[in-house]
Amino acid sequence: QVQLVESGGGLVQAGDSLRLSCADSGRTLSTYDVGWFRQAPGKVREFVAGITLHDDNVRYADSVMGRFTISRDSAKNTVYLQMYSLKPEDTAVYYCAVETWGRRYPTNFETEYDYWGQGTQVTVSS
Repeated sequence: QVQLVESGGGLVQAGDSLRLSCADSGRTLSTYDVGWFRQAPGKVREFVAGITLHDDNVRYADSVMGRFTISRDSAKNTVYLQMYSLKPEDTAVYYCAVETWGRRYPTNFETEYDYWGQGTQVTVSS
């Protein structure tokens, strides 16, 4: 059974950094493509970043390009989302998700992802 657990969220000030982690007790995060999504209050969930299993190809939403970095540590079976220069508009619940089909390039469609974590809250104050 796939159980994804996000951690690392918190309350920070604008301009600060945070690193989110997505962990799994099995080998899921070292076996499949992984994405990070977020959902702000009153808004739909949106794609943030993704990384493929093969070649670790990455993809970012325009809103986080150059500020966020997704990476994978296969030895620890963990995927990270390093966030720099945080803005109040980055405030949201952040979710990691696994896509089991396997692609050459990460998909940004949440319906393509098969397993989801419970999310971790990130709040950025101005």
